[in-house]
Amino acid sequence: MIASGTAYAQRPSLIPEPREFHGRDDVSLAGGVSLSTSTQDADDSFAAEDLLAFLKEQGVVRSAKGAHIYLLRDTSSYGKRALASEGLSLDSPMMDEGYVLFTSKAGIYMVAHTATGLFYGAQTAKQLVSGAGGHAVFHGYVIRDWPAMKYRGVHDDLSRGPVPTLEFQKKQIRTFAAYKLNVYSPYFENTMQYASNPLPALPGGSISKADAEALIAYAKQYHVTIVPEQEAFGHLHHMLTWQQYAHLAEVPGGGVLAPGEAGSLQLIKEWFTELAAVFPGPFLHIGADETSELGQGKTADEVKQRGLGAVYIDFLTKIHTELAPLNRRLLFWGDMAMNDPALVPRLPKDMIAVAWHYEPEEDFSKWLDPYTKAGMETWVSPGVNNWSRVYPNNNLALGNIQGFVAAGQKAGSTGVLNTIWNDDGEGLFAEDWYGVLFGAAAGWQPGASDIAGFQNKYGKVFHGDATGDLDQAQLALMQAHLALEKAGLEDAKDALFWLDPWSAEGLEAAAKIKPVLDEVRGDAERALTLIAQARRAGNLREMEAVDAMELGARRMDFIAFKFQAAGDIAAAYQTLYQTQNDPEVRKNMSGRLWNLSGVNGRCQDLRDGYGYIRDLFKDAWLKENRPYWLDNVMAEYDAAMQLWIARAANLRGARQQWLATHTLRPPEAVGIAQTASSK
Repeated sequence: MIASGTAYAQRPSLIPEPREFHGRDDVSLAGGVSLSTSTQDADDSFAAEDLLAFLKEQGVVRSAKGAHIYLLRDTSSYGKRALASEGLSLDSPMMDEGYVLFTSKAGIYMVAHTATGLFYGAQTAKQLVSGAGGHAVFHGYVIRDWPAMKYRGVHDDLSRGPVPTLEFQKKQIRTFAAYKLNVYSPYFENTMQYASNPLPALPGGSISKADAEALIAYAKQYHVTIVPEQEAFGHLHHMLTWQQYAHLAEVPGGGVLAPGEAGSLQLIKEWFTELAAVFPGPFLHIGADETSELGQGKTADEVKQRGLGAVYIDFLTKIHTELAPLNRRLLFWGDMAMNDPALVPRLPKDMIAVAWHYEPEEDFSKWLDPYTKAGMETWVSPGVNNWSRVYPNNNLALGNIQGFVAAGQKAGSTGVLNTIWNDDGEGLFAEDWYGVLFGAAAGWQPGASDIAGFQNKYGKVFHGDATGDLDQAQLALMQAHLALEKAGLEDAKDALFWLDPWSAEGLEAAAKIKPVLDEVRGDAERALTLIAQARRAGNLREMEAVDAMELGARRMDFIAFKFQAAGDIAAAYQTLYQTQNDPEVRKNMSGRLWNLSGVNGRCQDLRDGYGYIRDLFKDAWLKENRPYWLDNVMAEYDAAMQLWIARAANLRGARQQWLATHTLRPPEAVGIAQTASSK
C-alpha cells in the first residue's frame, strides 16, 4: 500500500511505523483546527483534548474556519460513512487497538473500533505535524495500523538507587503512550511501601500507596496498564538484612528466600495481597530470577536429593497456589526454570514465562522453547543495555531488541517487556529513551524492525531535530562503545569511569585503552559538537534527554581523558626523576613540576573534570528522581576529586623539596607506580 509516485514515495517519519500507508496531499494548519468526536465517551474526549493540547503547543489555535479533525468510532454513522467514502475498513486484527487515519479535502480523519485505537490514531496524528503556528502542516497519508503484539511495555528498576518522582513517572506514562506502549512495570525489591511489612521501604526512597494509586489513575487515561513486580524469591537482600526477616534467608546475609521456611509464603501472600488491592490490572509479576543461592544453605539437602530445578519449580507452584485467590495471572522470569525444561510442564499453565536475554543472538529459541513446548504463554524481555554504563550501549540494545522481539513474535509470544536496570545505582532514565522507543517500534511492528530506519528518524520524531545532528550524535556514542570493546574493555562502564588509573587494575586498563584513546575522545567530542549544533538550530523537544545524552558523551570523553592525562603525568614525572641530574632538565624542573600540579595543572584537570560532571549528574538526577540515594553517587565524585587533590598536593610537595634541596622524590613517594609509563 506504499505509493510509487515521486510525491508520495517517502516513508512517513513515524515511530512505530504503521502497517499500511500511502501518501496524500498535506493539509495546512495555518488557519487553526476544529475537532469533532462521534461519541460522548470520556476516553474519546480525552484523546481529543490530548491532541488539541499538543497542537496548541505547536502554536495551532482552535478555529471553526481551520482544518477539521474527526475522531470517530467505526460503529457510528459518521465513522461508517467516512470509511465507506474511502473504501477503507477495520479488519478483525484491528478491532482492539487498530485505527485508520486519512486526510481528504474534508479534513483529517481517525476512525477506530475502540477508545484505545482512537487514542493511538491521535498519537500518530501528532507525529504527522511539522512546523509551528502559521507554518504548521499535517502531512497527508492514508494509514491502516494495528499492533503485532498485545502487550508492549517497559520494565523499570526502582530498587537499586533511582526512585522517580510521581511527576516524572507521569511523564514516562505520557511518553510511553505516545509511542503506543501499553504496559509499565515498576520493579520492587524493598521500595514499595506495605502496611503489613513497613520496615524495608525507606521513607523518601520508596513508593507509597497514594502515589501508586495516583499513577494508576493517570495511566488509565493513556491506556497504560501498570504491572507491579515484587521480587518473591531472589534479589531480596535489602529485605532480609532486617532482623525481623533474617530467618527467612536461604543463607545468612543473602538475598534468596528459603522455600522451606513457612514464613516465606506468608510474607509473599502479604505483599501481593496489598499489591492486588492497589493495582487493578490483570497481572502481577513475582520475579524469581537469578536465585543463585538456592541449594547453598537451608535447602542444600533437598536440592541434593531432588535437584535444583524441582525445588525451584515446586516453590513457584506453591506461590501460585497461595496467590490464586487474588485472581491475577502471574508473570515470572524464565531464566531459572529454562535450565530444567523437562520439569517446566509441572508449572501451572496460566503462569506467563518472561524470557529474558540482553545480547544480540542469531537464535533465541533456547530461551523460549521450554515454555512454548509446554504450552505456556510467553513474553520476551530484551534490554536497553544501560546498566552500569555511563551511557547505554545501543549497539547491543538495538540488536538484542530487534532479534528477540522478532523471535518472540514468531514463537507466539504475546508481550514484550523491554528492561531498564540500575545495577550500580547510577542510572538516569533520560538516557534510555533511544532503546525504549526502539522497543516500542519492535513490539508494534511485525517481524524484525529496521534499525537503520529507526536511527534515521529518531531525532526528528522524538526531539523535533530537523538537522539530523542528534541521530549522528547517537551513532558517535555507539562508535565510542565499539572502540572500547575493540580495546578489550567491554564498553564504557561506570567502573571504568571511576577506576584509578594508577592502581594495579587501572594500569592494566590503561595499557588496553591507550591505542584507542584518540578514537574514543574523537567519537565522544564529535557527539558533543553535534548536540551543540542541534541546540543552536533550536526548537528541540525532550530537552532532558538531550541533556542526558550530552552528559553521557562528556562521561565517555572523560574516561579516555583521565587515562590520557594520568599517563602523561606519570610519564612526565618519571622522566624528570630519571633525568634530574641533567643540567638542561634542572633548568626547567620547577616549571615542569608546576605544569603537573600548579594552577591549571594536569592533576587539577582531572579534579575539575570530575567536579563539572558531578554538577551535571546531580542536576539530571533531580529532574527525574527523589533525592534518595543521590548522596551515594555524589560521594563517588567527591572521592575522585579528593584523590586528585591529594595527588596534586604530593606533587607540589615534590616541587617544594626540589626548590629547597634540588633533589626529587621517587615516583612511588608521590603515588606513581614505577610501571605506569611503560603501561
